[in-house]
Formats: sequence, structure tokens, C-alpha cells
Amino acid sequence: MKLFLALFGLLAVGGIGYLMVNRNAPPQLPYAEVKVETLVDTLATNGKVEPFEWVSVRAERPGKLLRLFVERGKIVQAGATVATQDSAETQGAISTAYARLKQAQAEREALDVNGRPAELAQIDAAVRKANLDLENARKELSSLQRLEAQNAIPRYEVAKAAEAVAGIETEISSLRARRRSFGSLPADKKAADSRIAEARSIIEQARQKAGQGVLIAPISGTVYQVDPKPGAYLNPGDLVANIGRLDKLRVSVYVDEPELGRVAKGMPVTLTWDAIPGKEWKGTVDRLPQQIVPLQSRQVGEVLVVVDNPDGDLVPGSNINAFIRSRVAENALTVPKECIRKEGDVSGVYVFEGDKLKWHPVKLGVSNITRAQVLDGVKAKDRVANAVDKPLKDGMSAVAIAPTN
Repeated sequence: MKLFLALFGLLAVGGIGYLMVNRNAPPQLPYAEVKVETLVDTLATNGKVEPFEWVSVRAERPGKLLRLFVERGKIVQAGATVATQDSAETQGAISTAYARLKQAQAEREALDVNGRPAELAQIDAAVRKANLDLENARKELSSLQRLEAQNAIPRYEVAKAAEAVAGIETEISSLRARRRSFGSLPADKKAADSRIAEARSIIEQARQKAGQGVLIAPISGTVYQVDPKPGAYLNPGDLVANIGRLDKLRVSVYVDEPELGRVAKGMPVTLTWDAIPGKEWKGTVDRLPQQIVPLQSRQVGEVLVVVDNPDGDLVPGSNINAFIRSRVAENALTVPKECIRKEGDVSGVYVFEGDKLKWHPVKLGVSNITRAQVLDGVKAKDRVANAVDKPLKDGMSAVAIAPTN
């Protein structure tokens, strides 16, 4: 029992001594070396693809879509037929206009031959008949007036007969006026020529309207959108297809308002699309935003980027990932961002100098997600204390632990 108590006492004294020694030992701190490297400040965001140049092919008149000659992804040349619409109504208008033209031309030919003798004969016959009718009507009126004087008939019968006489007299005056108008053959020919010109104009308008039923491609490019199907009824302005140049694209890249200061015209941009993993498209910033707009919960500026698309596999409407290479520092001294500390308003790092820590205020430059450029305050291969929970002080003792990776 005495031996056990003696051994227990020795162990207790040793443990207390070990704790006292280690409590006073300097802390062990991980470090990172200052590197010399090219540091790229990349702004990651998202955007939407649009064609560089595009046009919409739309219906120009109402009618059923008879046939589509294109499909999505098809390459077409300017002037190629995209679709046709039903033109039965327009063909009917053309036929009617041709009938009017034929009639006007026949009238003109009759004037050239004999100046309308048939029509003159018809008018003269009508005048003769009207004169006979007038003579009989006047006799009837005279007879009725005598009977009225004897109170043999009511007054309204006399008034009715008088109206009949006046009507015949008006008809004779109209026929004679029409007969006199035929005395000017040049004027008749001019009027006939006007009717011929009017008929031809109606035919041309009908033909143009029929041509509106044939929808053509205004530019050469790739069909990237087709809306209707054959048989659908189209109203004027309805979209049939969108055609665009897809070898070069415009991309609206959405940059959050606080980050817009990092973007300038001409900066290189890399795009990726989740639909084609592993592929990248290269472009440049072409235009900065003119205003800030809401985008869901964000306030963004739409930065316009021009991107080469030589294979045509990035299509309009795609939602892409964009990486703007905003700033580049060559041969930069860099440290992990977690090594940078704040002492009041001053940024700095703790550098291992032997077994002591030395506070070095630093001036910072370009940074990315993980590393920051140090313009002044450190040199290459300096060992900088990494982030730890315990407070550090200038001049304190510490043991540098090499990074694990």
C-alpha cells in the first residue's frame, strides 16, 4: 500500500510539472508562404444569350398557314421561302379585278370604232317613249281637272296625276342631258382610260396582297425559333420564325450593382453552359449598363458581352454562367485572404521572424475569392501566420507549423 501511494505521488508531481511546462510553451501556429504568381480577379455571375443579328418573320395578312419550309436549327439564305399562307380570298379579288379591266377595255375599243352609236340609239328611243308617255299623262291630267271642277272626283286624284306628269318631264330632261354629254368623244375616251388604269391598279394591289402570303427570310442565318404549325390561323403581325446569325452572339450578363466598378469595356469573358459541360466560349465586354434594373431579389446592371460561337452550339435564350476577368496582376506577391487581419483601420499580417511574430502593415491590390495581392509589407517566401481563433500580438513567441497541403 505504501509503495502504491509513493508511485501515485510521483505521477501526480510529474503531471503537474508537465502541465506547468506546456502552459508556458509558445503556441503552435500554421503558416502560409508568400507566393509570386499571376493573380486574376474573376467576377462570376450569370446571363442570357441573344443572337448578334436577328430578324422576325411575321404574317403580313390574316390567313391559314399552309406550309412551313423551315425548322429549328436550319440554315437559310436571304430570300428563301419560310412559309406560305392561304391566298384563296386574294385570288378571288384578282379575278374580279380582271373582269373589270376587260369591261373597261371593251368600252374603250367601242369608242375607238364608232363613238357609242348603240348607247345613243337607246337614249333616243327612251326619249321618244317618254314624250309619248308625257302626252298621254297631260291628257289624263286635263280630264281629271275638268271632273274636279264639277266636284265629280276628289282633289288628291288630280294631285297624283300632276305628280306623274312632273316625273315624266324630269326623266326626259335627264335623258336629253345624257344625250348631250355624248357630244364630246375625247372626254368619253379619257373617262374610259381612267377606268382601265383603275382596274389595273386594283389588279396590282391584289397581286401584292397575294405575295404577302409568301413569307421569305430577310437575312441569311439560322432559324432558332419557330412558333406556329401548319394549319394554324395567323393574324397580321403573328410571329412565324426568328432567324439570326449564330456565329457571333450577344450576351446580357447580369452584374450586381456593387460589383459594377470592377467591370470595364474590353475585359475578357468566359462563358459556360450547363447543357454542354466542359465547353467554354470566349468573348469581351462590349457595352456597360445604362441603368440599374431589378432581377428577382437582385439589383443588377446588364453588361453586354460579344461572344464568338463558331460551332453554333450555344443557342439564343440559353441561361449561361459568365466569368469576367476584371483585373490581372502579373508577378504578384500573394497570401491567402484569411491571413490578412485588421488592427483598427490598418490591414496587416503576422510574419514569423525566427520564433517571434512580427506585425507587418500591408497595402493590398488585386484579389480573387481565395488570395490577395500584397503591394507592400512582405517579401517572397515570408511565412505568414494563418487564421486561428486565439489572439496574436506583435513580438509574441510562436512555433510555425508547416501547411498540410
